[in-house]
Amino acid sequence: MTRHENTPVPVEPHGAYVSGAWQPGAGETRTVVDPRTELPVAEVSEASPEQAAAAVAAAAEAGPAWAATSVEERAQALRALAAQLRQDADELRHLVVQELGAPDALAEKLHVGLPATVLDATAEAAGEIAWQRRIGNSSVELEPVGVVAAITPWNYPLHQPVAKLAGALMAGCTMVLKPAEQSALTALGLARAVDRAGLPAGAFNLVLGGPEIGAALVGDPRVDMLSFTGSTEVGRRVGAQVVERCGRVALELGGKSPSIVLDDVSDSRLEAAVKVTLANCFLNSGQTCTAWTRLLVPRSMAGRVEELLATYLARHVPGVTMGPLISKEQAERAERYVAGALNQGARMLRDREAEARRPRTGHYVTPVVLFDVDPSSQVAQEEVFGPVLSVIAYGDEREAVEIANGTRYGLAACVWSDDEERATAVARRIRSGQVDVNGGRFNPLAPFGGFKSSGIGRELGVFGVEHFCEPKSIQY
Repeated sequence: MTRHENTPVPVEPHGAYVSGAWQPGAGETRTVVDPRTELPVAEVSEASPEQAAAAVAAAAEAGPAWAATSVEERAQALRALAAQLRQDADELRHLVVQELGAPDALAEKLHVGLPATVLDATAEAAGEIAWQRRIGNSSVELEPVGVVAAITPWNYPLHQPVAKLAGALMAGCTMVLKPAEQSALTALGLARAVDRAGLPAGAFNLVLGGPEIGAALVGDPRVDMLSFTGSTEVGRRVGAQVVERCGRVALELGGKSPSIVLDDVSDSRLEAAVKVTLANCFLNSGQTCTAWTRLLVPRSMAGRVEELLATYLARHVPGVTMGPLISKEQAERAERYVAGALNQGARMLRDREAEARRPRTGHYVTPVVLFDVDPSSQVAQEEVFGPVLSVIAYGDEREAVEIANGTRYGLAACVWSDDEERATAVARRIRSGQVDVNGGRFNPLAPFGGFKSSGIGRELGVFGVEHFCEPKSIQY
């Protein structure tokens, strides 16, 4: 959305949605900026810490009644919200495009389409959960953990809140959401959908704001569980605060995911591996925690891989097929990683035509492929969160697995092979929460989460619901 600098921007007065009612924000006013134009699109009034406390109180008050509903009633509520998201799709897509700068097609299919799918999948998964089972002389029952505070990032401004909301509400929990400041408009759109879908008052609450509001939720003893998605550093800090008071935590953190090409691939599968890895790495302009940012290839295939990368890289054009990064700071950060890699001896491939066509206004970064990358170097070890792919050559399968597991992260991975059984065997050796074989499709019923510093707990499907539950045993 292009706007002349002197044109007044709309003001969003609502900073909170508490117990089914909208409230004007009593905190600071924040400007939402379109990363494509670098111009303001709205002024948002944020909530105050007192409003955050009121939201927690509303969730606590609504908790017993919501927990007492049947599994089918909760499933129906999720389906109703999914239907509402689809009905509001145009509005939500517009908000995502404004705040994130995502291309229309990506916003429609991924940012708005996926959350509705997740809600329906969670409702379906509820029927597979053993809510009550007999073990010996005990009845083991799953109870909701209670009030959940959800703190979510800006990169998937609708999917991340919905993934938490779906599991928590299905488990019988109530929720308070604090979205990232950069994605306040999309969060307001979600709250409007919740309101229109008719969810009970207090089951879902929203408070806008920055670190002060997050701190108010993290420190509130009435919050039984924190579900956080964001950086590993912040996740460790807020998670420790909750654990210190014996609260529950779910942390979905960073990643440095490998795409591993084994030495038995045919040329056609090698082409697919390069093509799909690039698309995965550059999805959402590289602002994806599960992005395959390390392409591991046999040394004997390195030359052919470089040829294919040069061919397919031209398809990823900033301002055409790719949006900007969220901010000037994020764009500069990505470029610093590239410069650091070059200083350490890496070679860079950057499509000249794409660079020439890159918009000069907006936080765009032309995609980069780095060759001759040392597995221990900064760009191969740290999460860039931008369109940067590191190509790492290896000698044998043992070394490939060692390199793949050689970071502090373990969120996602992919293995490419003409022998599916061999690829599966390698996948089992990767310390990662999810591994695709030959580009396997995303499954909203499968558990999502990471090993090591990539997090604690799981979202989505049966496991995502059960993570918001406490098992209770009753002996007879």
